[in-house]
Amino acid sequence: MMEDQTPRKQVGLALSGGAARGLAHIGVLSTLVRNRVPIDCIAGCSAGAILGATYCAGMSIRQIHALAPYINWRRLATPVKSEVGFLSFEKLERWLVMLLGDLEFSDLRLPFAVVAMDMVSGERVIIRDGRIARAIRASCSVPGIVTPVIIDGRLLGDGGVVDNLPVDVARDLGADFVIGVDVFEPYYNRARGPLGKGLTALETLVRNSGGGVGRADILIAPRTAGKTYVRFSHYKELVALGEAAAESSLPYLNQHLRNWRSTQPGTLTNGG
Repeated sequence: MMEDQTPRKQVGLALSGGAARGLAHIGVLSTLVRNRVPIDCIAGCSAGAILGATYCAGMSIRQIHALAPYINWRRLATPVKSEVGFLSFEKLERWLVMLLGDLEFSDLRLPFAVVAMDMVSGERVIIRDGRIARAIRASCSVPGIVTPVIIDGRLLGDGGVVDNLPVDVARDLGADFVIGVDVFEPYYNRARGPLGKGLTALETLVRNSGGGVGRADILIAPRTAGKTYVRFSHYKELVALGEAAAESSLPYLNQHLRNWRSTQPGTLTNGG
């Protein structure tokens, strides 16, 4: 009997923004890799772009885990006096260069894309070439809070405004099956009264921007409702939430990917 030579389908990750909540992506990545779920490409927004870049650059899961205790605002941001923001993420850009090297997208071991927003036109901007650290800095730069970044003559800011879970971008990278990881679960705090309702509405708007939540083939959503966006010191809890959410998704994933696994060259799993 002839062996089936049909190539397995390509699996992509779409990693959402969420500031400190993005640390939950570490738990998701760890669980997927440990259970040998193939990852062929990654599209990331904001915090999701940071973690996606580390994996696509070839860092092992052990190395990515080891980063969590060292991520803090002093390492990422600097207060500035500016008409377009109160903070600069120049430190974030320098830290990424120190961590990964001054890589370009073409240097990566897996296809990778970063989502940002054109601050003038409001358009979604998909970045797939040039310097990775600069692109990620742009994707993380929250309008009105963090100073925007100029790339190719365009003033760019946080991609979460236009596409917080870039599922379609992962498909454009070649994914047949997209796992969306959403860490932006809204939470309504009644004690905050009208302000609480307004913040919940804002969370909902960002979570649904771009429509990726409804387009993923499977959505992994760590239970981050009410969890911090700003306290990176909560990394243990956030990583654990990511692991738990990914674990609960494994039966569905295994059902759909059972016949897709292969050991053909080109599939990368950064174990260890």
